[in-house]
Amino acid sequence: MASFSFGAGNARKIARLPLYALGRLVTAVTPRTDRWAFGCGAGLGDGPLELWRVAVDRGRDAVWLSDDEDELRDARARGMRAVRKSSFAGFWETARAGVLVVAYGFGDVNPYAVSGGFVAQLWHGVPLKRIGLDAPETVRSPLDDTRGPLRLLAPALRVALRGMYRTAARRIDLMPAASHLVRGRLESAFGLPDDRIVVTGEPRADVLSRGSDAERRAEGRALIRRLIPDLPADGRLVLYAPTWRDGEPDPAVPGAEDWRAIEDVMARNDAVLLVRSHRLGAGEYRPPADVGHVRALGADLLADVTPALAGVDVLVTDYSSLAYDVALVPLPVLFLAPDVAVYARRRGFYGRFEDVAGGDAAESWAALAPRLDRLLGDAEAAAEATARSAALSERVHAHRDGRSAERVYDAIVRRTETSPRKATR
Repeated sequence: MASFSFGAGNARKIARLPLYALGRLVTAVTPRTDRWAFGCGAGLGDGPLELWRVAVDRGRDAVWLSDDEDELRDARARGMRAVRKSSFAGFWETARAGVLVVAYGFGDVNPYAVSGGFVAQLWHGVPLKRIGLDAPETVRSPLDDTRGPLRLLAPALRVALRGMYRTAARRIDLMPAASHLVRGRLESAFGLPDDRIVVTGEPRADVLSRGSDAERRAEGRALIRRLIPDLPADGRLVLYAPTWRDGEPDPAVPGAEDWRAIEDVMARNDAVLLVRSHRLGAGEYRPPADVGHVRALGADLLADVTPALAGVDVLVTDYSSLAYDVALVPLPVLFLAPDVAVYARRRGFYGRFEDVAGGDAAESWAALAPRLDRLLGDAEAAAEATARSAALSERVHAHRDGRSAERVYDAIVRRTETSPRKATR
């Protein structure tokens, strides 16, 4: 499983500073066009794909950028124009595009050719854990993990990295927010003025609000069954989705006794546990051979899990923004957070974790198993948990009409037509 840490990522950014400088020189003399360039660090999906559909429907010339061969083939099979972002063609497409749409960072497109374009940063979920400038981990120095005299330089390097992040964030021209509550978090995390963040709703979550409840559930189930054909016909589905531990091993990987407890609960309730460990995480979720009610639903099978959320019955997570996403369905949620104290010190949360988790997050699979058993076997308990999710949705989602991508598109068009930084030069 892939692993990534901010320390290693920041070291690579520092090493590539000459390339960023060269790219800035090129973009300074390169005229931009009306084309829109899209990319998404998690693959073909998320907010950029939702906005792509709206932009193309409205006649925009667009290109999708990626270095994943499967993603490129998938995009081209859908009739999308797609190129490798790290190639010269990817650099040129990024340098010439008037609007650049990303969800994770400038690396979603060609990062060396971003300067001068109108950047729409859609982000990838309502943050519960602190992100960006609000998270100490973001500016973790590659010297933090060294020993000897060089470690004395780590604080100064962290200050420099913070300055680099703040300067880079100023290139963001527009960022959508799910609500005014979320807007405040994004302003703080990216150091952006409030006029650059618009409360339009999240394009990535539109799929959870379009159509009827029954239609969304049927589509979600059909998507999951296409990927995992051996699922029982009428069984319930529990999605387990832990978040990223900033390069550290996942402490919630089940041991042998945990797998047996999970298997007992799933078998007793005619359910299957779908495990979606984080694509950047560290830790293997491999159940023993005699555990038959667990399946993997990793990013290798499904890059964007959002369309599948309406097809599951329960979410188990820790600090993931999926807790906010499934609130739109709504689904009952259980929290498994064995390292909440450590995570709070190293990462931190917006508000109190207890305000989202309800104050009774389990610290182990042994503690979670009976709660999950009750949730699956007691309709009243499931209804109470679903009601908590619905209440959470009311707090964080200002729009639940499936038209957030349209609002973001309209906002980009208005800004590029009236701003001194027009999308086209």
